[in-house]
Amino acid sequence: MRSVINKANRDELISRINTLNEHSKAQWGKMNVWQMLKHCTLCEEMYLGNKKYKRTFLGYLFGLIALKGMLKDERPIKRNAPTSPNFIVTETTGDVLAEKTKWISLIESYADFSDDNFEHWFFGKMTTEQVGYFAYKHTDHHLRQFGA
Repeated sequence: MRSVINKANRDELISRINTLNEHSKAQWGKMNVWQMLKHCTLCEEMYLGNKKYKRTFLGYLFGLIALKGMLKDERPIKRNAPTSPNFIVTETTGDVLAEKTKWISLIESYADFSDDNFEHWFFGKMTTEQVGYFAYKHTDHHLRQFGA
């Protein structure tokens, strides 16, 4: 499976991120390009352990089952998948170039990533390998959303 831990996969994602600009339009969903970029930087900060969020009650009930389903194969994340309110960006404008630069920097941080004690707000405890797979899928999902 593709993973942000893998340099070739990181480079591919970064190349796709670099195709985005302030005129990029979503093919589905409610976010504009700046909101998507901000959403993704917030998520990367969590995956990298820079920010922590409390696990949800539904996550305790269904998180492990959902994680196994999500990571069982290379299928992309479905359109309009739900997210935590912590990652919903309500501001509608911002510096697209600065947010792209920040996101790329965070993606590059996976070169040195190792955290087998990471706890996702919904899925629960994840290994380094699982974080790598999921972070790739999440990034790919939003890049596909914007045709990148």
